[in-house]
Amino acid sequence: MRFHRPSPFPAPDAPDHHAHHPLSARIARAALFAALLVVCAAAAAAAPPAAAPSAKPKPPVVVIPISGAIGPASADFIVRSLKRAESEHAPLAILQLDTPGGLDSSMRQIIKAILGSPVPVAAFVGPSGARAASAGTYIVYASHIAAMAPGTNLGAASPVQIGIGGSAPGGSPPSPSGASAASSVLPSDTASTEIRKAMQDASAYIRGLAQLRGRNAAWGERAVREAVSLSAEEARTQHVVDLVAQDAADLARQVDGRTVSTTAGAHKLATAQAPLLVVEPDWRSRFLAIITDPNVALILLTIGIYGLFFEFANPGFVLPGVVGTICLLIGLFAMQLLPVNYAGLALVLVGLACLIAEAFLPTFGVLGFGGIASFSIGALMLIDTDVPGYGIPWQVITSLALGGGLLVAGVSTVALRARHRPVVSGAEAIVGSIGEVLDDGLRPDQPQTAAGPAPSAAGWARVHGERWRVACNAPLAAGCRVRVTGRHGLMLTVAPLYDTPAAPQGTGAGADAPTPAGREAWDPGKR
Repeated sequence: MRFHRPSPFPAPDAPDHHAHHPLSARIARAALFAALLVVCAAAAAAAPPAAAPSAKPKPPVVVIPISGAIGPASADFIVRSLKRAESEHAPLAILQLDTPGGLDSSMRQIIKAILGSPVPVAAFVGPSGARAASAGTYIVYASHIAAMAPGTNLGAASPVQIGIGGSAPGGSPPSPSGASAASSVLPSDTASTEIRKAMQDASAYIRGLAQLRGRNAAWGERAVREAVSLSAEEARTQHVVDLVAQDAADLARQVDGRTVSTTAGAHKLATAQAPLLVVEPDWRSRFLAIITDPNVALILLTIGIYGLFFEFANPGFVLPGVVGTICLLIGLFAMQLLPVNYAGLALVLVGLACLIAEAFLPTFGVLGFGGIASFSIGALMLIDTDVPGYGIPWQVITSLALGGGLLVAGVSTVALRARHRPVVSGAEAIVGSIGEVLDDGLRPDQPQTAAGPAPSAAGWARVHGERWRVACNAPLAAGCRVRVTGRHGLMLTVAPLYDTPAAPQGTGAGADAPTPAGREAWDPGKR
C-alpha cells in the first residue's frame, strides 16, 4: 500500500508595495480627459468658421408673355400661369402684352382670372413697339398695376360689327373686344340697335374696371365710343397707366414697396431683388393655338368629312376612317371654342354633303356646283367676328372648294369609266362566260312557270372552274364548248359555240340543233 504525502498549503503572496492607490487612478483619468478637452478646443479654434446656412431663396416674379390675338389658347395659358404664380408664392405676376385685340369670351375669361387672383397682377405693354389695342385695353384696366414701355400704345377699344353686313342672324351681340376702329360716336338714328347695345355694354364694362382700379374712366369710355389711342407718356399723364418702364425687370424694381389689394387682402410688394421667372407656353397651349386657328379648324373639318366618306365608300381601308374621325372631332372641338355662326356652319356641311352626293349620284355637275357654292358662302360666314387673326381668307376658301370639286370630279370620272367595263364579279359576271359540257343527255325541256319559261337542268358543265347544272334547247355531247346565256338561281342556260352532230332519226331533236349563224340560243327572257 502506498501513501501520498499531502501537499503543503501555498504560502500567502507577499504584499505588492508598487500597487496604485484608487485615488491616483481617478486623478490620472481626469487629467487625461482634461488634456483631450484642451486639444479639441485648440483644434476647433484653429479650424475655419463654419459657413452660415444659406438664406431661403426669394420667390420669383412670374412673367407671362402674350403675343398675338387674344383667343381660347392664350386665355387658357394665362389662367394656368396665374395658378402657377400662386403655387410659387410669387409676389407679382406680370402680363407682358402685345396684342391687336381678341375674342370677347377669351378676354372676359382672362379678366375674371385677374380679378380673382390672390397674386397681384401687373399688365405691362411691351417691349417697345408693342400695343394693347381693343381687348388688351380692357386687360390693362383690369390689372392691379398698369405699365407701358416707351414707344407703345393702347386704346381703340370699340366693339366691332359681327357677321356679314351687320349682326349675325341668330348670333350673340357684338363683343367689346374687336380691333376695328369705329369712325366716331354713332348717331342714334343711324346706328342699329345691336351696335348701340354693344356700345353701352362695352362702355359700362370699362368704366367699372376703371373705377375699381382708380384709373381714368372718362378716357376709357372715349376709347370705346371714339376708338381713341394713347402713347405711353400720354397714358401716364392722363392716369390711364401707373408708370412707364423699360422692361419687366425695371417694372419689378419700380413697384417695390407699393401696397395693392387682392382677393387675399393687402400686399406690400417686395420685388426689387426678386428673380424673374418667364413662363413659356407648353405643348397644350401651342396645340390649342394651332387648332383654334379658324383656317386649321375648317381644314380639319373638311378632311374629317372626306375621310369618313372614303371609309364608308370603301369599307376595310381603316386609315381614312381613323384619320377622318380624329380630324372631325378635333375640328368640332375647335369650332366649339370659336365664335361660330351656325348658319355658316350649316352651309359648309350642306356643301360638303352635296359634293359627296355628286360622286354617288352624278347629276352632270348640278350637285357639285351647288356644293361648291354652299361651301364657299358658309366658309365666309363661318367665323362670327371681324377680329384680326380670326377671319378665313378667301385664298383658303377657294383652295378648299376647288380641291373638293376636283376630288369629286375625279371620283365621278372613275365611276363612269367603271360602268363601261365588263362585269368581273357577282352573279352578272358569269353571263357570257365559256364552259364545257361534262356529260351527255342534254334534252330540251321548257316547263312553264309563274316566272315564265325556265328550262330544267338536263346535265352538267364546268364554268369558271365550277360544276354548274345547265340546260339547253338542243342536245349537246360531253366536251362541247358552250356560252352561258342566262342564270336562274343555281341553273345556267347555255348555247353551243359550234354545230353539233345530227341526232338519230326519230328523236326530233336534230332539227332543233342550232348553228353559229343559225338559230339564236334560247333566252329565258324571250317567249
